[in-house]
Amino acid sequence: MTREATEREAADTLWQMIKGMRIAMMTTLTDAGHLHSRPMGTLPHAGFDNATLWFFTDAGSDKASEIERHWRVNLAYADPDAQSYVSVSGVAEIVRDQDKIRHLWREIMTTWFPKGPDDPNLALIKVTVDSAEYWDSPSGAMVWAYGYVKAKLTGERPNPGENARVAFQ
Repeated sequence: MTREATEREAADTLWQMIKGMRIAMMTTLTDAGHLHSRPMGTLPHAGFDNATLWFFTDAGSDKASEIERHWRVNLAYADPDAQSYVSVSGVAEIVRDQDKIRHLWREIMTTWFPKGPDDPNLALIKVTVDSAEYWDSPSGAMVWAYGYVKAKLTGERPNPGENARVAFQ
């Protein structure tokens, strides 16, 4: 059952889910009109102020070019073990603010960006979320076994857990 959640309540739940999952599949639109997805690491230390998510990128990458021309993106998060899923839609932009890059930089980022935070090709992707939907289902073998048995005996679906949609201003 879907319910309309208050923006604050849903934003808090959404952020708790996202920062626990951390890796999103970011989908952009190519010039040929194709959808292109790739894994991206969300920066949990950046927070979720103003419904904004942050990612590091190479400013010369295909995704940066795609974002500059077609700024709508989708981020899909999944934690199948916990039966938690999030879909986020928003507007992306490439940000080349050196102070912000240094502020968000963590040493582990050297793995993907070996030249460090002063790399002239390093940029940020800022995603301003305008809508999201999440599913947070009960997990565990016993819960699913119970749901299976209930469905077989009664013909009714088990409680799928919480599902909420939220729109941000």
